[in-house]
Order: sequence, then C-alpha cells, then structure tokens
Amino acid sequence: MHISKLTLAVAAVLGAGASSSAFAIDLYVDVKTKQIYAEPGSNRQLMGSFERVEDAPAKTAEQQNAAEIAAIREEMALKDNQIKALEEHAQEASGPESVHLKLDDGIHFATKDGNFTAGINGRMQVDSQANINQKLPVDFVTPTGVPSELNDGTTLRRARLGIEGTFFKNTDYKFEYDFTRGNGLNAGGITDAFIRYNFSKPFSVKFGAFKEPFSLEEATSNRYTTFIERNMAVNTLVDNLNTYKVGFGANYATERWQIGTSLQTEGVGGYNAYGNNAVNGTSTGSAINLNGGVNRNGGGGDTSWEANLRVTGLPWMESKTKFLHVGASGSYITFNNNYKGDGSYSNGGVIFANGIGSNVDRASILNTGNLTSGNIKSAAAIQADYLHRWGAETALVYGPFSVQGEYIQANIHGQGYSKDESLEGYYGYMTYFLTGESRNYKAKTAAWDRIKPNHNFDMHGGWGAWELAVGYDYMNLNSGIINGGRASTAKFGINWYPNSHLRVMANYVHALDIETGAVTTVPGGTAANATSRAFNNADLDILETRVQVDW
Repeated sequence: MHISKLTLAVAAVLGAGASSSAFAIDLYVDVKTKQIYAEPGSNRQLMGSFERVEDAPAKTAEQQNAAEIAAIREEMALKDNQIKALEEHAQEASGPESVHLKLDDGIHFATKDGNFTAGINGRMQVDSQANINQKLPVDFVTPTGVPSELNDGTTLRRARLGIEGTFFKNTDYKFEYDFTRGNGLNAGGITDAFIRYNFSKPFSVKFGAFKEPFSLEEATSNRYTTFIERNMAVNTLVDNLNTYKVGFGANYATERWQIGTSLQTEGVGGYNAYGNNAVNGTSTGSAINLNGGVNRNGGGGDTSWEANLRVTGLPWMESKTKFLHVGASGSYITFNNNYKGDGSYSNGGVIFANGIGSNVDRASILNTGNLTSGNIKSAAAIQADYLHRWGAETALVYGPFSVQGEYIQANIHGQGYSKDESLEGYYGYMTYFLTGESRNYKAKTAAWDRIKPNHNFDMHGGWGAWELAVGYDYMNLNSGIINGGRASTAKFGINWYPNSHLRVMANYVHALDIETGAVTTVPGGTAANATSRAFNNADLDILETRVQVDW
C-alpha cells in the first residue's frame, strides 16, 4: 500500500513540475512520515534523480535509431563499393578485347556484349563408288579407241572450311571455301560469301555469293540430303549450272511460310559447267568439254544474269514432327554468247549434263552438248538466249516417316529453238527412322536441317540414329532439236548418324532405263555426244558410300 502511494506521489510531482521538454529532478523521502519532497530537509533522505516516464523511452528509441542509421549508412557504403567494383568488372568484360569461347555445336567466339560473334565451320565428305554391274555395248569405243565405262574409286567429294558470325547483332556474314572446287570455276573454290542485314526476325536482305532460292533439295545443304547425290532433275537443271552466284537476295520467313527472291549473275571468268569425269581412267576434266568448254563469261561479252523466286508454306502443321510442306519456284535466266570477228562461235552458251547419281566417277551420261553453236551470221546457227525454269515441291513428315518429291522444268528460248523445247525431271522418295527420330525442318530456309539422334552412339547401349530410304528418279533431256538423253533409276539408302555431326551413308543405285542413242543432224551438231551414246541401254548397278563429318 505504501508503494502505491509512493508511486502516485512521484507521478504527481513529475506531472506538476515537468515542462514540455524532458528533465531530471532529485526527490527526498521523510523517513518518519514517508512523504516525498523535492528539497532536502530534516529527516529527509535522497531517493535519487528521476525523469518523467513518457520521456525515458523516447530518448532510448532515439539512441537506438541513431545506431541503426549509422549501421545502415555503413552497409550502404559497403554496397556502393561493391556496385562500383561490379560495374568496373562489367565494363572490362564487355569490352571488344574480351571474348569468350563456346564449344557447343562447333567452335564459336563472341564478345560478352554479343555484338560480335564468329564461328568456324567446315565439312569433309569421303566418298567411294563400286560399279558392281556394268553392261555396256561391247562394240562402242571412245574417239581414242578406249571402251567407255564408269570407274571404281574413292575421292574427297567436298572439303570446306569457312567462317560465319554477326556484328552489331543485326548483321551477319558467311565465307566458305571448298578445296575440291578449284576446277576452273569463275570464283575458284568459293561457295558462300555474303553479308546479310536482318531488319527483323522474319525479314533479311543479303549481298554477295549465295545459293539461288530454287528447289527444296537444292535449298537443303548437302550435309543433310537423304541420298549421297542430289536427284537428277535438281543436279542437272539447278546445281550443275553453278548455283552459287553473285548478287542481291531477300528473304521473309515465319514458322509457317517463307518467300525468297534474288537477282544474281556469274562472276567474270571461266566456268566449267560440270566436272570430275573419270571415264576410261583418264582425267578429262569434264565430258562436257568434248563439245567445247562453257566459258560463259569469257571474251568481251556481258555476264549472264537471272531472277529467282521461291515460295513455300506449311498448310498443315500439327507439330514440328507432323506437317506438310509445299512450295513452288521460278527463274528467268539469260545466257551469254560470245563470237569471233567472223561470226563463228567462241564461247558461252549453256550445257545441261549429269550422271545418274554416281558420286565418284560422275561422267556425263546425260548430256545436251552446248545449246549455242555455229556461225551467228548463218541462219543455220543455234543460240540459247534465255530460259524459263519452274519447279514444284512437296514433303510430308509424320513422326519417323517422311515422303518428298519435286518436279522441275526448263524451257529453252533462242535462235533455232521453238517454244516446244522443254527439259524436265522429277523424283520421289520415302524415308523412315528405325530409331524414332524425325526429319528436322528449318523454317528460315524452308529446308531440312541437322538430324540429332535420340541417343548418341556409345558403348553403353546408344545406337545413334538409323534411317532407311527408297526412291525413284527421272530425267529427260530430249526435246525438239535437243537430244541429251533420258534416264530413270531406283535407289535405296541407309544412313547412320552416330551423333549429330557424323554420318555414314550407303546407297544402291539401279538404272531402270538409259536412252542416249538418239543422233540428229541439226546444224551446229546438237546431239547426244559420244560418251553419252556409249551408255545407251546400259545395265548399271552402283554401290556408293560416304563418311561425313561437319561442324
């Protein structure tokens, strides 16, 4: 009870004597009466110095806040130093001299800010050919007296090395050289050599040397084609005319459709339309040269030029492994023709020639000869001035199963040619992955891309990817005054992908029909050449292999 009174008394004194600001007061207690006094006196004992209750916690909180603020300031100063250190490190890491190396899916270099990249690409294809059945007319010999035949052998089909990358993110480039293409081509072994600007993800333009936008199989890199050699229609009417030309191109591609166009020309200099003929075991360069080389840009004439357009789409697409591809291509191509002062033919023109799918001895079994010949001052001369080329393509992918087919036609126009000269070819084939993979479609080019096995080959049960293929191939180079021959083949293939960058291929090609015996007396000598006639009605079976590595 005394304590309660004491407490009340202290509170009353503090409440009465306190001002708006906190202060302390000495209090005394009368040891007899237990009364509280603010001044000393008789029988009064000092109790101590007291503050008003409301002020004491406030002062303690202020002291605590001050300590906390000091700690926060110290922590912020430490963080500020750390941020400055990180900024300095980022500036150093993003400088042009700072580059990181990436070994995923090839060899790639890039600055840390991503403005500049470079990747080293390459491929090597080692091919072999064994002619396990070759029944040719026994009484036919070449002009040198040696029987015509296809040779067995092994060759380095392609050996390419290049670099590709980007600068300032929106611009990319590619340069590639093929060490097996130095056979008189106007640009040596250069294949792709272009700069491309990407206005957006779908739309881009490029300048330099690049492939014509024509045909599904031609748009597909030879690294990813199903068979070792492209089908005859594509080889004859597209690829063997030198598909890598110089010019301007534009492309617009989304996930479901694509359109590509180009305006291109051949570089000035010599160009052999077809190479690597080992007929009779001699290095004749090309069977085409038996009729005169195709130096389309020699002399003083203008270079030939062409305009191309390819449009493709996926009208049905359930997924990336279930879809239907359709497309169409068109070209307008002019040919350069050069004559001597007396009007006789000098060089130029155009030749359409091809084998039947052989990959080592690629002799020109089908061969139109030069479609420009004779003296231009004579009414009997023939001159191929230009052609219209058309193509239709389709492919269906349904999981591990796929089918693909194309039709290509080239209409020749010029002096001595009617409107009826149309060279044509088509093919179709089916594939099936025994290990469950599916063909990989690249929307940007509307063509096939790299196969990635579900399980790479290893010693622990990984088999890689295994693919079976069967197809039919037809080519007709006979039309009007043109007698280049006609052929059809059946082909079978098996492909093994130990991993995504290594492929082992085996093809069996059987000639169903070869007709190259037609001979005409057209002025200028346009007719199937001697080498072609050697294979008229021949019975051929060819076994081909390829080991390929690319990165």
